[in-house]
Amino acid sequence: MIDAFSWIAVFPELVLLVMACAITLLDLLVKSRLRTGSFALTLITLGAVAILQAFYANTGATVYGLSNTVVSDPMGNWLKCFSAFAVMITLIYGRAYAGDRDMLRGGELFSLSLFALLGMFIMIGGNNFLMIYLGLELLTLSSYALVALRRDHGQSTEAAMKYFVLGSLASGLLLYGLSMMYGATGTLNINEVFRVTNSDLVNPQVLTFGVVFVVAGLAFKLGVAPFHMWIPDVYQGAPTAVTLMIGGAPKLAAFAIVIRLLVEGMLPLWFDWQQMLMILAVASLLVGNFAAIAQTNLKRMLAFSTIAQMGFVLLGLMSGVVNGHAGFAANAYSSAMFYILSYVLTTLAAFGIILLLAREGFESEEIADLSGLNQRSPLYAAVMAICLFSLAGIPPMVGFYAKLSVLQALIASGSLVNLGIAIFAVIMSLIGAFYYLRVVKVMYFDAPVAQGPASEGVRAPFGTRAVLTVNGLLVLVLGILPGGLMILCARAVVQMLSA
Repeated sequence: MIDAFSWIAVFPELVLLVMACAITLLDLLVKSRLRTGSFALTLITLGAVAILQAFYANTGATVYGLSNTVVSDPMGNWLKCFSAFAVMITLIYGRAYAGDRDMLRGGELFSLSLFALLGMFIMIGGNNFLMIYLGLELLTLSSYALVALRRDHGQSTEAAMKYFVLGSLASGLLLYGLSMMYGATGTLNINEVFRVTNSDLVNPQVLTFGVVFVVAGLAFKLGVAPFHMWIPDVYQGAPTAVTLMIGGAPKLAAFAIVIRLLVEGMLPLWFDWQQMLMILAVASLLVGNFAAIAQTNLKRMLAFSTIAQMGFVLLGLMSGVVNGHAGFAANAYSSAMFYILSYVLTTLAAFGIILLLAREGFESEEIADLSGLNQRSPLYAAVMAICLFSLAGIPPMVGFYAKLSVLQALIASGSLVNLGIAIFAVIMSLIGAFYYLRVVKVMYFDAPVAQGPASEGVRAPFGTRAVLTVNGLLVLVLGILPGGLMILCARAVVQMLSA
């Protein structure tokens, strides 16, 4: 029997599930080329679910449901809220792009996006190994279909195949690791896993092997080196609207399951998984920044940039426990949460520019396609410059304070190793600034293309331009006034740890 608290804990997910099914059916009656009815209903659903999650987060309550398999807490609620808004913004930016490329023959883009978001919600709120894996598979299966949605495009089909093969391998690694943890602890419940691993009643060798496979699976979902092989090819090959769909909101869900599994479930094994995260972070900063320098394709450059950015997230996650003391956990994990939110916000605007510059038969995904953008559209050039400065960590953009908060968490731990890694991360950021500033130079100082699609003026609906402007301003304003978002992250993480 399901009690009242179970319904409260999963009510937003039930709303999203019902609306996703309803939109899938109602789309059969929609005849417009851009699926106006389905699009409007999807945005209303996303807005309502986001507001509902924000309301849950503001209550500050932690509610367990469905026999303790799901949890609704402030950290998870805020991540779900931001995920819903990220999917909403992605669809606003990508609708015209999808329509021009015959991706809206049906309403699959909208229904698959909603089911992918439902998978994210289940991942973020999972308090049980099977529940987290169920959400992960719902997200990944929807993502495979989205990447292949442009059926007659060879590059998209190739990207979908690569994503499917490597994604299946990563899911297998994670599932094998979780099965080993279950075999060692005798439970699938994350709270019980924490209790058992905190005792001396289990075989440490089995636990260590389980943690290795779990971290490997999580590393793939985050897209960090050396599990990054899929990121450049999928980002470049997928339709740009889908690239933003898999490169934005899912990062929040991936961050959430790292917290659920490693922090809430396996914190007593901190010595094992923090060492692995340290190696992954250093490798990601090296591979991501140096590989991005050689890229001429903007989407591929941003893909390698993502690898480096996720390396910074891992730096925050690896500095929570020092010498067995978890006194720095709240500071470290809240800095990582602040970083991932800042990154997703910036990524939405950056890929939004690429989407709005594209037109039928022209992708605008080469760096050279942005030549003289400031002369064609000062607004778009300014928003793109703000995003690039933020990704590079240049003040006063929000990316600067995100990097600063992670570095502060590393240094505050008092560990000499962490201090050395912080210095290394600063050097890598300086190297990474080169390829971001190169794009700014192309937009502002290179001559515009004389003829062809890249030389045409930029046109977009007023609503889309307004959303893009607000998106870009948020990257700037949250950099000037980062305190509110930082406090939100800190409170959410403290409530998660105390629960």
